[in-house]
Amino acid sequence: MIKDDDFIKNPDVPGPTKEEIRCIVMCKSEVSNEDVVVDIGCGTGGLTLEFAKRAKNVYSIDMNPEAIETTKQNLKKHGLSENVEVIEGDGFDVLDDIKNFDLLIIGGSSGELPLIIEKGYNKLNNYGRIIVTAILLETRAEAVISLKKLSMKLDVVDVSISKGKIIERGTMMVANNPVTIISAQKVV
Repeated sequence: MIKDDDFIKNPDVPGPTKEEIRCIVMCKSEVSNEDVVVDIGCGTGGLTLEFAKRAKNVYSIDMNPEAIETTKQNLKKHGLSENVEVIEGDGFDVLDDIKNFDLLIIGGSSGELPLIIEKGYNKLNNYGRIIVTAILLETRAEAVISLKKLSMKLDVVDVSISKGKIIERGTMMVANNPVTIISAQKVV
């Protein structure tokens, strides 16, 4: 797992997804070296880089040109560009240009989450997976409702991570934003 401090960051781009969250997402994804992964809302590329180390191919998508540039910089820094195509554009639209895939990761949806989930589901290979990482309550609800409508097998995990900060008197625990990881598998 790449350490959080080893990523190039951009104050105008969210991310990277925190290391502990990336660990859980990677575990829940069950990604293999035969999988094709689509990462919508890639931000600085935290999950893109982890999938690039493990998957056959990764499509990394974001509407923000600064996010695209930061992801490219991180891929280059870590020598992981070979099997990744970085695409600037709306994830919903870009899905039209991508053939079937095994894993869809949604970290940002610009308010189109139900539409992205439905379109992604229709392009998933048999037993493919969709994972949504959500910091908003509304996103969590939208994801669960949308995935249930598609009769996908659901798993929902809410994660609250605190990291120790050493201060003079001892160790102070500092909380990160809670994140809900909604993972679902296409049942055939």
